[in-house]
Amino acid sequence: MLGTRFERRGNDKDLDEAIEVQMEALALHPVGHIDRSKSLSNLANGLSSRFDHRGNDEDLDEAIALDREALALHPVGHTDWSMLLNNLAVRLSCRFDHRGNEEDLNESIALQMEVLALRPVGHTDRFKSLNNLAAIALHREALVLRPVGHTDRFKSLNNLTILLSSRFDHRGSEEDLNEGIALQTEALALLPVGHTDRAGLLNNLAAILSSRFDHRGNDEDLDEAITLHREALVLHPVGHTGRSASLNNLANRLSSRFDHRGNNEDLDESIALHREALALLPVGHTDRFKSLNNLAIRLSYRFDHRGNNEDLDEAIALDREALALLPVGHTGRSASLNNLAARLSSHFDHQGNDEDLDEAIALHREALALRPVGHTDRSGSLNNLANQLFSRFDRRGNREDLSESLENLRCALTMLTHHNPRQLLVHESLARLHLSSHHSGLDGSGVGGNTDSLNAAMHHVKAAANLVSGGLLSRLWASLSWVHRASQYSHGTQLEAYATSLQLLDTYMSVTASVSSRHNVMMEFPRMLAVNAASCALGSGDVGRAVELLEQGRTIIWTQMARLCTPLDSLQTCGDHALTLMKRFRELSSLLDKSPATHSEGTRRVDAEAEETRYRRLVKDWNGTVEEIRKIEGFSRFLLPPLFSYLQDAARDGPIIVLIASKLSCDAIIIPHKQPPTSIELPTNLQKLTELVLAFQEAVPKDAGPKGNQRALMEALRELWDVVRPVVENLCGIAREGSRIWWCPTSVFNFLPLHAAGEYRKGGESVSRHYISSYTPSLTALINARASHDRSPSVPFVAIGQNRPAGASFNLDAVEPELELVRRLMPAPPTVSFSKITSVDATKSKALSALQDNTWFHLACHGTQRMDEPFKSAFLMRDQPLSLLDIAQMDLSRHQFAFLSACETAVGTFSTPDEVIHLAAGLQFAGVKSVVGTLWKVDDSTVQRLVEAFYKNLCGDGTMNSKRAARALHRAVQSLASDKDNKDIPLAQRIVFVHIGI
Repeated sequence: MLGTRFERRGNDKDLDEAIEVQMEALALHPVGHIDRSKSLSNLANGLSSRFDHRGNDEDLDEAIALDREALALHPVGHTDWSMLLNNLAVRLSCRFDHRGNEEDLNESIALQMEVLALRPVGHTDRFKSLNNLAAIALHREALVLRPVGHTDRFKSLNNLTILLSSRFDHRGSEEDLNEGIALQTEALALLPVGHTDRAGLLNNLAAILSSRFDHRGNDEDLDEAITLHREALVLHPVGHTGRSASLNNLANRLSSRFDHRGNNEDLDESIALHREALALLPVGHTDRFKSLNNLAIRLSYRFDHRGNNEDLDEAIALDREALALLPVGHTGRSASLNNLAARLSSHFDHQGNDEDLDEAIALHREALALRPVGHTDRSGSLNNLANQLFSRFDRRGNREDLSESLENLRCALTMLTHHNPRQLLVHESLARLHLSSHHSGLDGSGVGGNTDSLNAAMHHVKAAANLVSGGLLSRLWASLSWVHRASQYSHGTQLEAYATSLQLLDTYMSVTASVSSRHNVMMEFPRMLAVNAASCALGSGDVGRAVELLEQGRTIIWTQMARLCTPLDSLQTCGDHALTLMKRFRELSSLLDKSPATHSEGTRRVDAEAEETRYRRLVKDWNGTVEEIRKIEGFSRFLLPPLFSYLQDAARDGPIIVLIASKLSCDAIIIPHKQPPTSIELPTNLQKLTELVLAFQEAVPKDAGPKGNQRALMEALRELWDVVRPVVENLCGIAREGSRIWWCPTSVFNFLPLHAAGEYRKGGESVSRHYISSYTPSLTALINARASHDRSPSVPFVAIGQNRPAGASFNLDAVEPELELVRRLMPAPPTVSFSKITSVDATKSKALSALQDNTWFHLACHGTQRMDEPFKSAFLMRDQPLSLLDIAQMDLSRHQFAFLSACETAVGTFSTPDEVIHLAAGLQFAGVKSVVGTLWKVDDSTVQRLVEAFYKNLCGDGTMNSKRAARALHRAVQSLASDKDNKDIPLAQRIVFVHIGI
């Protein structure tokens, strides 16, 4: 009864008292007593339970000894023989898991095989033996023996899930993860609230969901894991022995979400939970050092992000306490020494206290002494010590520290095999050291005089970026370091560094599942990476290469998106072999990204060597899989940038002008269809362009209304004309007057009304005087749009309007008249099949359905631009917003035209300008060939006049062709500007609409 109450409530006192009672019962059953075997087994079970909850080795050892004695009391063939064999085998397996002694594992397997032989097919306990033998095939047989309705089916489901999860960790097969989640979900459904085993299954399901999040980056998996851990924590109230583990589980997942999204509340809650977990492990508890370490790590994270000295000081104090609990000889001491040294190093970096650095070095030396030659983690300790010695050299200039640092790093590198992922850290350390030698002239050549050290530095950082086993994310950061250093010293590998970083970013994004995850990734990396790479290529005289790098490094989120899938998913339509390759690529990429920084304490040399062999195989398999994918039709450039010879086809109907604004220079690249591209240096710089963007943001509101002041806006447009005038001048001979051109802006150029640039004086020059402007977010987007253009003689057209969206306190009175105007201007059936959705009918679901069914549409509603979360930018419907994310999930590949009569539908975000994340671009990337959008707020009182002029020019002759949209918009704007009756329309409203696409 005490044991049962312990299982339900988790009270330690109940378990201790139950064991005392069992000891008394055993004392009453001396050797020779008929019930002694039963008492031995009961006491062994109690001690085993206490080991599970407290981790005391003596309890497990005594339980095994009691099992052996109980077994010895019965002859082979006794009715209890298989049960006693099973008990001993389970306990030996547990001890192997805890200490790693292969003798325990071998004996356990031998005993379980003996038990299985005693339980033939049909035996009621055969499933237990199958489970304990821990083979997936046997677990499946065990599950069959517990069909739906069996009271213990949830146990077999849980056991099979655990093994599938383990196999995933080793092989990386996503099918194992998905099956494990399905099985664990079924198991959880079998346990109602209040069941004693529910908390364990909640934690197990959360753990495997977390694994899938780590593998695919799907936010929903992480959120669900946190929800499950919260429920498990509720089932482990204060006083329950499982509460500490539940607190740690939830804290770790919240910390993961903080790493992923940067939400400070998650980190703060994680720290609070770790504090509570630590409080449950008082001084003297065997696991206290683990909780001390967990809390110290999270406090250190918070210090890194917020710079609060109290957090770092507390982390150091916790590390000191943890170290004190691990005496010389404890397997965890060297890791604890490294933790404290790392925190002291941070304290030195922040405070500049030499004593902290000296102590960190002393601690690393002690840790190194605990990892002698042959230790699996000696290279890590050598690297750690070398980095701190280098810091001290940098501080005090002692050459002995520099020499020892270099020697340690060289030793660390020679200890690691060619494909060992830990090489990446050592290469990065060697790069820093050689760069310092070059910078300070310590290589004997004077400051910056000899390039040997500089070349060595670039060699090592390049090696780090190209180490396939290092994992995509670590390699990506290494490549960015290479870019920074090569740029700083104008090294010959600069362009190669840029190309490598863009390829790694492309690859990393290809295995990142969700749109929000991709945007978070892009937020973390330099927003000017692609344009700086292009400027570097232009500096070397390679214009085509500049275009290729821009195309690879911009609009990555859109380019990689196919209805919330990675581009790999298009392989699904290429047959079974291609589908297998797609899955294998994802699995191998995930496994390589999990490369550990260090081995866990106590890792045997044979296991370390096995891991290195595994990584060599993974690298070989990854390279082989990439090569096989490239053999499939349409994938020859997989993970390679598009070639200029392909991209130039975007200029089939008129030249493309790519505008580059980087820290290096501001340039235009004119791309004709057949002639070579040319580059033009523009008379501006990044700072001036940024100021010009701000000038437009201030001028546009001033221009609003009949009494608006146009002076500021005109001045900004004149300054913009000065920037693009060289482009217009160089287009002579490439594009005839009045023909179409396409602007492909990058960086801050994305926020400028290039089509409206001009002198704004009588007879003055302007872009619109010479050419009809369209925009394209990328060359590939334009190529794809042209490839599927359809000139059907009959088109379905829907006009969607919402005059009073959800939560609004205002009416958009012009919506209904605008839609009625559009209806009147449409050609009659059968040329156009017109429909209209407005007012209460214009809900999110009906709008989505209408967009799916109609290949032409006009949207008149309120639009919102979310700069913080751009994929939540939306058209506001009656019930819910129709978001950019909703649009991105649609297949609009048959769709020809969209007119967006809403505010700010063609404006991206400053945080990721080259991703071009706005509603108009979203529609084009979803498949719409031609889109009219807005750069800023539209005025209801004047927009109808432009809409009327536009549709009269588009389809006034009774035909529908989306390729005519740009010319129709151009003529509409020109007619309003020249019509005396429309002089009251503010300049900002005449230039607010832009055309995107074919």
